[in-house]
Amino acid sequence: MTVSTQLSAAIAQAPRWYEYPKPGVEAIHITPINAALGAVVTGMDASQPQSWEVILKLKKALQAHLVLVFKAQQLEDHELLAFASYFGGIFRPPTDVHVLASNHQTLVPPDIVPVSNAVGEGDYTGHGELSPHSDHHWTPQPSSGSLLYAIELPGEGGVTSWYNTVQAYEDLDQKTKDEIEGLQLITYNPFLRRTDNSQIPRYRFSDQPVLGAAFPHPLVSTHPESGRRGIYLDAQTEVEVVGYDDQKGAALVERLRAHVVQPKYRYEHHWTIGDIVYWDNQLTLHSRTAFPAGQRRLLKRVSLAGARPF
Repeated sequence: MTVSTQLSAAIAQAPRWYEYPKPGVEAIHITPINAALGAVVTGMDASQPQSWEVILKLKKALQAHLVLVFKAQQLEDHELLAFASYFGGIFRPPTDVHVLASNHQTLVPPDIVPVSNAVGEGDYTGHGELSPHSDHHWTPQPSSGSLLYAIELPGEGGVTSWYNTVQAYEDLDQKTKDEIEGLQLITYNPFLRRTDNSQIPRYRFSDQPVLGAAFPHPLVSTHPESGRRGIYLDAQTEVEVVGYDDQKGAALVERLRAHVVQPKYRYEHHWTIGDIVYWDNQLTLHSRTAFPAGQRRLLKRVSLAGARPF
């Protein structure tokens, strides 16, 4: 099956609404997590068709909590895709902008990306630590959100954390808010620098070469549905503040980075098999701790299409 038909086939294979009793909205419980963001959703089976009331409730919950955790799910690939399609289209970058799992022939990623170190399942992210970031930040239209489904887990490590960039922005002093209002940031594609084992720079100074296309996005982004605003900045990816003095821009970026990744803005998720975590990619960052190289970890990710940030 080609990439272009994978989602269509999943929706065509999805259970018909009249074939299954749909849970009423009153059966769905959303319990906030005792952290800076996140809520646990219970009372639903993601493999089944959902009523409009349930989907609307979940969309409102995501706007409020930024991260939703669905426990004890059992889904085939087509069921995961069908569930994700309630929340948007599948992320498709331009074919000249490389992202995780971009196919060498089609130049686009598959609908479902194996986030794995397991041989034969993608091997895309290895076993090392991943610093706080938002997915596809360097593309012209970054993904709006992602669903990550846990299938196989190591005995230790591999913990994923999410960071609330809305609260981090709201906690800034007014002087800093005034300074960053209206600024644009370029996040450079990290895959273009992974030709060797050299360290990716944290800031691009004017005397350094530019690799690939550059897409400026607001340093403070606004959610297109809720209107909430957050600091749109990864923790370590190579960036540049547009039109700023090199030293001034680098200092500002490092100050904001140190602020956003404080523990008080974090939710730390310890995975269990069957978890689906759905997060807003526009107002959060996420990271991962390392885990032993000899232990397998397999999760499957569906990223949703987004718009140009504003």
